[in-house]
Amino acid sequence: MSLLGNIIWFVFGGVFIAIEYLLASVAMMLTVVGIPFGLQSIKLTELALFPFGKEVRKRETDHGCLWTIMNIVWFFVGESGSGFPILVLASFFVLL
Repeated sequence: MSLLGNIIWFVFGGVFIAIEYLLASVAMMLTVVGIPFGLQSIKLTELALFPFGKEVRKRETDHGCLWTIMNIVWFFVGESGSGFPILVLASFFVLL
C-alpha cells in the first residue's frame, strides 16, 4: 500500500516539494553556519519524495541561539506559510 501511495504522491506534487527542499538546502549551505542545517534539509528531500512507509522521530534537545536564528532563516528561505518559495519555483518553471 505504501508503494501505491508513494507513486501517487510523487506524481501529484511530491517532486516539486522535494525540489523546494533541495533548493533551500543549497541556499543554506552557502554559509558555513548553515551547512549542518542544509545537510539535514537534504534528508527531508528524500522524505518529501517518498513519505509513505517512513517514520519521523523528534529528539528532545536543548535549543540555543543558533537554533532560533536558523528557524528565522528557514521561515524566509524554506517552507514558509507565505508561499514565497512556491511562487519563485513556479515562476522558474514558467520561464522554461
